[in-house]
Amino acid sequence: MKLRWLGHSCFLVEAEGYSAVFDPYADGSVPGLGPLRVTADAVFCSHDHQDHNARDLVTLTGRGFPLKVEELASFHDDRRGLLRGRNTIRILSGEGLRAAHLGDLGHMPGRKALEALRGVDALLLPVGGHFTVDAAQAKAVADAVGARVVIPMHYRLGAMGYDVIGTLDAFTDLCGDVRRYDGDTLELGADTPAQTAVLTYGK
Repeated sequence: MKLRWLGHSCFLVEAEGYSAVFDPYADGSVPGLGPLRVTADAVFCSHDHQDHNARDLVTLTGRGFPLKVEELASFHDDRRGLLRGRNTIRILSGEGLRAAHLGDLGHMPGRKALEALRGVDALLLPVGGHFTVDAAQAKAVADAVGARVVIPMHYRLGAMGYDVIGTLDAFTDLCGDVRRYDGDTLELGADTPAQTAVLTYGK
């Protein structure tokens, strides 16, 4: 399974010859990110905010998407959606692996969601706070899920990201197994070691 970070919370995931984009952002919606143009077999959006729902910027191949995608209901805040509404967690299965995209999760997932998430091979996790769980809360989610590979997203780094959200280092400082990649892609296999994988935007 190939996981490519396209910036913010947007990922292109490829498995078994098929591809899906998660949470594409609209042009100009996220500071420091260039225009997004990508082709895939499917597109999934966790919620309808402009930095996560730019479906029109994803060109669909039209050939369908046969891989299993499980959806889990959650919230964009810690008040059951009263502040920012609902959020959809998705778990994609392919090549004997499972990757979970948490969208703009704003709270610790409930018991049923944690049971579904537990032991996923890759966890795409927001860590910046303000709009989502913050660094400490994200670490608690990661620990509860027990994913083999955790990939942080939705954070501030230099000129990239919203001023009001936290930095990448606020999260990685809590992790003891950080690996920083020169590129934007992680090749995930059954033998990929446990780690917090920091991908580099635009490379």
